Amino acid sequence: MLWNRKTEIIDEDAGLLDSCRKGDLSAFEVLVRKYEKKIFNLAFRVVGEYEDAAEVSQDAFVSAYRSLDGFRGDSTFATWLRTITVNLARNRLKQSRTRRFREPCSLDDPLAGCGSCSIDPPSSGPSALQQLEREELRQRVRDCVGALEPGFREVLVLRDLEEHSYGEIGSLLNLAEGTVKSRLSRAREAVRDCLKRVAGEW
Repeated sequence: MLWNRKTEIIDEDAGLLDSCRKGDLSAFEVLVRKYEKKIFNLAFRVVGEYEDAAEVSQDAFVSAYRSLDGFRGDSTFATWLRTITVNLARNRLKQSRTRRFREPCSLDDPLAGCGSCSIDPPSSGPSALQQLEREELRQRVRDCVGALEPGFREVLVLRDLEEHSYGEIGSLLNLAEGTVKSRLSRAREAVRDCLKRVAGEW
């Protein structure tokens, strides 16, 4: 572990990072295996598309590896990696929205983020109808979260889905803690209003 006196940060990955900087690729592979699921989940919750999330995750690790010499330990490696992921996901989300705006859509297209929503419950589990209702509710929540402006969506994802503290979110997004709380409150209110509208149309 590395003790950073200036910022009083203990990084459990410091030993692996030192090995990476010395050219030990296997040490970085250990970091990838350690964080790949968490990074993918974070990316998916921000961009909402499996393929985009997979690319963002891969790009995040590539970017981190290439930038290791510039990482000075002002945060833990995990926090730094999440920051890279959020920034890449933010850019990918903007690109995707621009692409969808320009491309015609079909009523036959599958729902976003639900490319493999097959329902095959075990005999002892909920009925197919219950499964379908739950999936429809989850999809509505995803749609409402996806409709948020990126700044509000990121805060909501990091707090309510990733369960980061306000301070951690502020560090990740370079925001004051008060701004994080304000955006989170507005994001939650917007999602509630969206779900009420959807429920009224159902």
